[in-house]
Amino acid sequence: MKYLLETERLRLREFTLADTAFIVELLNTPGWLQFIGDRNVRTDEQAVNYLQNGPLKSYADNGYGLSLVEKIDDSKAIGMCGILRRETLEHPDIGFAFLPEYNGKGYAYEIASATLTYAKDKLHIPKVSAITVPDNARSIQLLEKLGLAFVKPIRLPHSEEDLLLYCN
Repeated sequence: MKYLLETERLRLREFTLADTAFIVELLNTPGWLQFIGDRNVRTDEQAVNYLQNGPLKSYADNGYGLSLVEKIDDSKAIGMCGILRRETLEHPDIGFAFLPEYNGKGYAYEIASATLTYAKDKLHIPKVSAITVPDNARSIQLLEKLGLAFVKPIRLPHSEEDLLLYCN
């Protein structure tokens, strides 16, 4: 298994089609549904489609994308983190999500901080943005702790949802 990066407690690796069960679990957690949105991924087949048209396509098109976060001590998949390229944003953006039982343990900061360093040093992406819904206080707190600053409220094309744009 090739890892993109490793921190004290975590490793980041590209998703594979073997990760479908984890994708179904993560994308249906209350936090994902509330703050990111329902992606209608309930079956392994839908998870394969999500992976092929999301992370795997992004790796092929951009050389980076959302990746699986696992704990080093037991190789348990606990979340995702990575850099996305959206045509609607000026700069690539960082995204992250974790299974609820791993929230509040510092994992998100640990891997997101390392991901920002990886984006700058390895991917040569000098500026990274982030978007979040206004009521996701934990995400906003993490973005600010990572050194990203609020820029302005935005709305992505074909969306009715107001978002907050952050940038480093």
